[in-house]
Amino acid sequence: MKLFNSLAIGVAIGMMSTAAAAAYKPSVIFDMGGKFDKSFNQAAYTGAEAFKAETGIKYAEFEITNEAQREQAMLRMAQRGYSPIIAVGFQQAPIVEKIAKQFPKVNFVLIDAVVDLPNVSSVVFKEHEGSFLVGALAALKSETNTVSFIGGMDIPLIRKFACGYEQGAKYISKDTKVIQNMTGSTPSAWNNPTKGAELAKSQFDQGSDVVFAAAGGTGSGVYQAAVDSKKFAIGVDSNQNYIHPGVMLTSMVKRVDVAVKDAFMDGKEGKFTPGIQALGLKEQGVAWAMDEYNRDLVSADMEQKVEALRQDIIDGKIKVHDYFSTSSCVY
Repeated sequence: MKLFNSLAIGVAIGMMSTAAAAAYKPSVIFDMGGKFDKSFNQAAYTGAEAFKAETGIKYAEFEITNEAQREQAMLRMAQRGYSPIIAVGFQQAPIVEKIAKQFPKVNFVLIDAVVDLPNVSSVVFKEHEGSFLVGALAALKSETNTVSFIGGMDIPLIRKFACGYEQGAKYISKDTKVIQNMTGSTPSAWNNPTKGAELAKSQFDQGSDVVFAAAGGTGSGVYQAAVDSKKFAIGVDSNQNYIHPGVMLTSMVKRVDVAVKDAFMDGKEGKFTPGIQALGLKEQGVAWAMDEYNRDLVSADMEQKVEALRQDIIDGKIKVHDYFSTSSCVY
């Protein structure tokens, strides 16, 4: 099986792009869920495609479908001289650290985790700030004074989303009830729409009328449950408002697309910069989405209040607690 995976990856990468013959050879490795997950990975794909459209430069890509492929795919790309190699997702951090040490002349960009090496640029986001805003909007919209959250894999990063959401909802009213569930403790939790729908229905039965899903592909089940139950849902990472117009209250957008496009551009221009980039509201790395698909769901007063909160966070008047700082949701 290992031999088959190795051969398959070798063939796949070899066919990925004619960029192998070019002087600049950027690449991206998508995490499990795939580049069309309508969420985190797809945001990265959108950024890569924007770079290609603007420059005409193709890029290599690979979609991880099982854990065994992580190291093999990254190793093949490094061996073939691709640089930068963008690794999408925190689960790729150990592999980036290992391969980056073996190939010090290859540049790596890690999205959603940190590796401290001179040839690694780590891009992380202040998800708690964006989640605060959508939590506040959820509380403003709720008629039951009960909102809810569904995470994918139970990890600190998703707890960070949940904590910001809770804080935002309770900022509007300390009496707001916030129900929280995680889908699972393994990577399969990112792609379990059936479980997501079950959790959402249970939360609705407990009184929630707005649910925020930070669960990758599992979110599709959550959103469909909101449609079926005539409740509201909040999308994540990409702007998912279009998925179910009239149901999607907003989306907590992480500008992974911008991070990927900028990383490719920086590499092209010889401006690769190692170290940590932390992108929040001030840096326009996170946001809440307003467009034609949710315009009728958000009153002018709601929008004004959320925008005021956004500015207060940027100005430092509101401090949103970062779960990572204490490993707890105490604010």
